[in-house]
Amino acid sequence: MSRRVAEEHARHGQGYIAAPVLGNPDFARARKLFVLAAGPRAPLERIRPLLERLGQRLFVIGEDAGSANLVKLAANVLTATTLQCMGEVLALLRKGGVEGHLAFDVLTNSLFDSGVHKTYGAKIVEGRYSPPGLTAPLAIKDLRLALAEAEHEAVPMPAASLVHDRLVAMVARGWAGLDWSALGLLAAVDAGLGEGR
Repeated sequence: MSRRVAEEHARHGQGYIAAPVLGNPDFARARKLFVLAAGPRAPLERIRPLLERLGQRLFVIGEDAGSANLVKLAANVLTATTLQCMGEVLALLRKGGVEGHLAFDVLTNSLFDSGVHKTYGAKIVEGRYSPPGLTAPLAIKDLRLALAEAEHEAVPMPAASLVHDRLVAMVARGWAGLDWSALGLLAAVDAGLGEGR
């Protein structure tokens, strides 16, 4: 889509800059977003000061406007697959008798000390899926777009396909309004750890 919009702008002598962001609403409020910008160099340089003020870091991806959106989709695939894995691992540990907060502490303060693990792992352990940062239907849309790009480029993405279907299962259960970290809730329910919402 960005490529078509960029072509239309170029046809009219205008520059189009794609600038999706990485981060949830809490990141936005704290100006901690990561901005991914792509488009023609001259217009991008003109708006660089504005883009730099939107978040903690600006990444210039290149001159192809579509590349910024592809990086955003790839980041969302990586986050979604991480949420699925965290949900499974936390369900296993919980079912195996390890207290959830302790498991979370060990995992996120050792090998998995990242913002994604800490932010979403806490939501999973605490069962805090509302208010949502990204709902299942929006995550499904992003995974669908990423899988379409992957098919176009002949890149198999079996983990992304699996998580897409898990998100659809969340919607089927009536959880469309929950945060996508409720993949952890789905993993717990599948493991026999409660009936869910």
